Amino acid sequence: MSYLQDNTAFLGTGERDGKGKTLQEFLDAYDPKKYDCPSNTVDIAVFSGRELLLIRRGGHPNIGMFALPGGFVELREDLETAAARELMEETGVRDLPLVQVRTFGAWDRDPRWRVITTLYAAVLPEKPAAKAGDDAADAVWFTWSLRETPAENGTRLELDLAAGDLRLSVKATRVRCGNEYLNEYRYKDYEAEGLAGDHGLLILEAIRRIREETVHF
Repeated sequence: MSYLQDNTAFLGTGERDGKGKTLQEFLDAYDPKKYDCPSNTVDIAVFSGRELLLIRRGGHPNIGMFALPGGFVELREDLETAAARELMEETGVRDLPLVQVRTFGAWDRDPRWRVITTLYAAVLPEKPAAKAGDDAADAVWFTWSLRETPAENGTRLELDLAAGDLRLSVKATRVRCGNEYLNEYRYKDYEAEGLAGDHGLLILEAIRRIREETVHF
């Protein structure tokens, strides 16, 4: 009851519901496992000019492939707190100004379970030193370049990433949807070499968001 006493807004008007229950009685009987619940993760795209920080996955799934640093959100943890923690644990990089970009929730994006991820991004004038930790086998700064060509109702994107002898690539078409009042984007024809799962799409979306908000990227 102490939680409700400290958060009285949840009481609404204070009346009983259609079954005659108070909020406390409703919560006492509520089963949070009534429905299969998805898991939540965070992923973080850290840019410094034309460089992007990636980690090499040290475990399943996508073992040995590169991905954005990230991981699972703990039960009593805010998303931004989780993003800062995962970034620090996997790369040693900390205290960055993180901005939320978008949520990705395709039902089949992870073979372990139904996993919904929230993407964060940071843009830095100078790249910090990074060192792999936790379940990351390596942490590497990649130079990136993006080619954009017109496509039907959208743009064809080809992203190349390089670090020494390492070469990664992403291809996708970004199409506009919505209407004249609210623009939205979707991706199709996605292909990636060397990147885990849909992380190529996460990177493309982070670049799009940053370019919308700065002329220096």
